[in-house]
Amino acid sequence: MKTSFKFFAALLLLSNFSFGQDISKKIDSIIADHHQKNPDVGISVGFIKNNEEHYATYGKLNAENQTVIDKNSLFEIASITKILTANLIAQAVLDHKIKIDDYIDNFLPKAYVLHENLKNKVKISDLASHQSGLPDLDLAKLIALDPQQPMSSVNQETLTAIINNCTELKDYGKYRYSTIGFALLGQIVEEVYGKSYDEIISGKIITPLRMKNTLTKDFNVKNRTTGHSPNGNVQEFMKWNVTAPAGLVKSNAADMVKYLKAVLNKDVAIGKAALITEKIYYKYENRELGLGINIMTDDQKTNYIKSGDTLGQSSMIAYNRAKNWGVIILLDRQNSKLRNSILKGISDAFSK
Repeated sequence: MKTSFKFFAALLLLSNFSFGQDISKKIDSIIADHHQKNPDVGISVGFIKNNEEHYATYGKLNAENQTVIDKNSLFEIASITKILTANLIAQAVLDHKIKIDDYIDNFLPKAYVLHENLKNKVKISDLASHQSGLPDLDLAKLIALDPQQPMSSVNQETLTAIINNCTELKDYGKYRYSTIGFALLGQIVEEVYGKSYDEIISGKIITPLRMKNTLTKDFNVKNRTTGHSPNGNVQEFMKWNVTAPAGLVKSNAADMVKYLKAVLNKDVAIGKAALITEKIYYKYENRELGLGINIMTDDQKTNYIKSGDTLGQSSMIAYNRAKNWGVIILLDRQNSKLRNSILKGISDAFSK
């Protein structure tokens, strides 16, 4: 009996190992094919299946540096920062600092004075699911003013004026992507914890997970990739200033895999918080949103997805809790079509 048990245990271990090797080869083949068709784009992909890590990387850090991109190479994760901010909001719920459907009125810095028409109207969950009805920054105008650093002219006074001068909510309860919404969420967590956003994200996500190559303001490091616009021109890494909680973070495949592992682990704070963010807070026609994350359901499979784009890089994070897999895709060029194509290939591979 003992011999039989050992035999079947060994067989199961071998089967899992073979599956891991097989999926790794399939995904590496997918990335290699995309890089062959897009040789000027640097790609770094990290993925996990049943807690087992795999990486596929192609390209060079930049045209002048022949160092190859690897799992530790630094990219802009851009709006993927929003799911980190949403996780901090959910952790504040677990810490009994806020309730997710509290109105924002009593949690904003004192500089904000909401118009009477806005009082007790906007909930924290509305900000995190892009349905607050509040006005947003005019990104096209900001890019025209400074094509390299469009957020350079945006400061606290800018945000305060936009919110304080708002007299009516526009299409409250309808989806409208919002950078300001996540800037406000960052300031709400600062208010309830009495610390800076940098201190909070470091204390609750970066340091506990030992994400040693995940950076906020100081990202002048040797293993940093170079950003490129869609036409191939060099693009600076963005400095987000007061809008930091919407897109500040720079990271790499290895660190973001650590984050994915924590998200899929229901026994740790980040995983418990992720479950809160995965509830549906907005649903209209084919669009479903949690807190800072898109919810895609197809054939009874639910994937949680968030994309990110700066002017020079594109990224994507996705995971499936039921199937226990997750993936981070990082590109050194703004190319949402390529990013989406890579995700589809990987998602299909995991589904088989």
